[in-house]
Amino acid sequence: MTLLTTQNVNPGKFKGLISGLKTIAAEEGGKGLWKGVGPTFIGYSFQGLFKYGLYEFFKDAYMNGAGEEASKKYKGAIWLAGSASAEFFADIALCPLEMTKVKIQTSLPGTFPVPMGAAFREMRRLAAETRYPFGSLLPLWSRQIPYTMAKFFFFEYIVGLFYSHVFTAPKETYGKPTQLGVTFASGYLAGVVCAVVSHPADSLVSLMGKPEHKGKAVGQIASEVGISTLATKGLGTRVLMIGTLTGFQWWIYDSFKTAMGMGTTGGK
Repeated sequence: MTLLTTQNVNPGKFKGLISGLKTIAAEEGGKGLWKGVGPTFIGYSFQGLFKYGLYEFFKDAYMNGAGEEASKKYKGAIWLAGSASAEFFADIALCPLEMTKVKIQTSLPGTFPVPMGAAFREMRRLAAETRYPFGSLLPLWSRQIPYTMAKFFFFEYIVGLFYSHVFTAPKETYGKPTQLGVTFASGYLAGVVCAVVSHPADSLVSLMGKPEHKGKAVGQIASEVGISTLATKGLGTRVLMIGTLTGFQWWIYDSFKTAMGMGTTGGK
């Protein structure tokens, strides 16, 4: 996450995955690669808890409201509505920690505390300047809601394709390792789509933490940087990271569902 954020805010310096890691390690030592790991871990844990839990809640609520026939006919719309609703609330939990993480990773060494507790205190002290704790909520929604809609929609869709065209026997005839393998592959492919969809807004959130953009509106930053740069710089690293991360997230999620007796996602 450190490299991805720094690539977004300084693409001229951090041009690739390996060279970027070497640059960070050379300038800040090995600990530089772990800057912001605390807020990242806690923030995305909270976000994941709300996202996955509320997705099932909203999906069931919308399916029950639509009725059986409409649910089958418009299942894609239900996936999109359920995931968007879940992410709306998940980002409220994530925002203060994401803002802290970005500030840690984009500040020059020695200008902002790196330990998580000290960073939180400094963010509260600078609230008028940083708009902490919810100053980045709007761009976070613009990044995460499309990301999550793509993540859940394409995951559900790709799982369906696997069980319709590759694993065509009844789902229960396949062992759990095979079913979880389908889950991981579907999650990885969905993650690639998510990375492309959300990258411009992710770049924008990272740029908001730079000192030279202090006080600027989101639209002004986007205009100055350019849509092409927002959409492409650091995208390769993001695709690799998000694809793998999303695959494992869905694998863990379906493993939990299996352990609870609910079975894996998708299939007839």
